Amino acid sequence: MFEAGTIDSAAVAAVREERVDWRFRSVAPSLSGLTIGEAAARGAKLFEDGFLGPFVVLDEEAVEHNLRTMADWCATRGVALAPHGKTTMAPQLFERQLDHGSWGITCANAGHLRIYRAFGVSRILLANQLLDPSGLRWLAAELDADDDFEFVCWVDSVRGVELMTEALRGARRKVDVLVELGAEGGRTGVRDTGTALAVAEAAHASPALRLRGSGGYEGALSHHTDEKSLQLISSYVDGLRELVFAFHEKGLLDDAGQIIVTGGGSAYFDRVADELTKDWGGLAVLPILRSGAYVTHDDGFYRVISPLGEHPRIGGVASFRPALRAWAQVTSKPTDELALLTIGKRDASFDEGMPEPRLIRKGDGAPSALEGHSIQKMNDQHAFLTLPASSPVEVGDWIALGLSHPCTVFDKWPLIPVVGPDGETVLDFVRTHF
Repeated sequence: MFEAGTIDSAAVAAVREERVDWRFRSVAPSLSGLTIGEAAARGAKLFEDGFLGPFVVLDEEAVEHNLRTMADWCATRGVALAPHGKTTMAPQLFERQLDHGSWGITCANAGHLRIYRAFGVSRILLANQLLDPSGLRWLAAELDADDDFEFVCWVDSVRGVELMTEALRGARRKVDVLVELGAEGGRTGVRDTGTALAVAEAAHASPALRLRGSGGYEGALSHHTDEKSLQLISSYVDGLRELVFAFHEKGLLDDAGQIIVTGGGSAYFDRVADELTKDWGGLAVLPILRSGAYVTHDDGFYRVISPLGEHPRIGGVASFRPALRAWAQVTSKPTDELALLTIGKRDASFDEGMPEPRLIRKGDGAPSALEGHSIQKMNDQHAFLTLPASSPVEVGDWIALGLSHPCTVFDKWPLIPVVGPDGETVLDFVRTHF
């Protein structure tokens, strides 16, 4: 239904030509000197081949399941997907998302944009107002040099339009923009229709910009799934629709071609799709979701709140699977109620919930389920594991942890092993760029 974006496959493949060395602190020293591709081909085992803990791994089967599930659902619902790449900052995963039909990739700032373009991403949606003159001049040069490069970003103030127009003076191509709708208690974005119209009129009049529609982020409005919260989300997204109708009525979208309306983090994309696929009264509208965390899902925040989490709000579709797992060793057991793990805030996310103990591995044995244990707090390099009575945990054991909020995991790991069904055989490595 929607033409997928593209990426420079040769540039992505070149990632595997980088040499493995001490910069990738957890990778087995025996793999040093090999290229990433050569290291992946070894089929190394996490424990037998000496990966250095703590380390984080990706489950290949879960990643593929999530990619396919989201792509199929978006196609069924009639919405395009431009997943937020800031979750992973991994071009190898961008390529897989695009191969599964993603319309483009979303970024958050000019630095992200530059990385995306280094890998030839052909469609980029920047979910912020881009005001940095250096960034805008660089963007203009990229657009001027590549007629196939499509870009769109937010505007949410007349002053922002003025700054963008000034920085883009002399550019050959106009920059496509969407008026961002905010909300009380939310983040950026206009707070009322009058301001939205003023911004839209300024963008329409700018010789450097082209108004394409409206956009925003509903996830900042709630972290709950009760009916009141879900109605709040639906009402907000309906506001995006109302802006488009208002812009059209005033003739501000006459030269825009296909209208873009976008929303949708990873918590409420079902409600966003419901609103964006309502009747547009003959307008040619491209509805775009920007969900990014779905690619790995998680064992915490998104497990609870996602439409395809442990309590799915979408029927007839398989739930996402958590694809991120951390392994850490028990380094100390000062009491029968407490053990310390070799993992901390520098290694794992903690902003949306503590890691959750899932498995225990003793010696050379196979991992087994670990229940009734919890992480109560974390320091920079330690996690405090609370032990129930008769806990099997001893110094030297390895503990597998489920992680909450993938967006603050990937940035800590420049090279992440991708493991097969046994959870220990390395099939590939994913290189991140933060």
